[in-house]
Amino acid sequence: MEKDLRDPKTLVFATMLALIAPVACALQPGDAAPAFDLPGTQHNFKLTDFGGKFVLLDFWASWCVPCRQSFPWLNQMQGRYADKNLKVVAVNLDEKREAAVAFLRRYPADFTVLFDGAGNTARGYAIKGMPSSVLIGRDGKIIFIHAGFREADKTNLELKIRRALESAT
Repeated sequence: MEKDLRDPKTLVFATMLALIAPVACALQPGDAAPAFDLPGTQHNFKLTDFGGKFVLLDFWASWCVPCRQSFPWLNQMQGRYADKNLKVVAVNLDEKREAAVAFLRRYPADFTVLFDGAGNTARGYAIKGMPSSVLIGRDGKIIFIHAGFREADKTNLELKIRRALESAT
């Protein structure tokens, strides 16, 4: 039976469904991390390439002002926790890769950088703003999701990462 969208009851129902659907579909801690297969600076990477490691997956763009602050911190996290099985992976969402490359010249990355100009991976992770970070456990499940980046976030984010790494030992 087909519904007539001009019917007020149907229209109200459709509007309510549209409003709650994104919430119902949003990823939560404990959910399986969506797979990806993206080009990097040297070759393609899949999420499964990092199996057995914790992955701090960071979504960023060249125009993102807070990303300028997050990159040095991400470098620190990679250096500080690499021996504890943490792999920082940053997914660039610029449509033009040249913009990302220019950003990386100013803000070098000591971690894996991937490119997703179409934004499919960000949609799969329900990313709403940049930067956004997702910590994925060795089991491939999401531990936490954090949107934005401020100087005040550093301590709390590092504490969450350290606790996750320590709980695996």
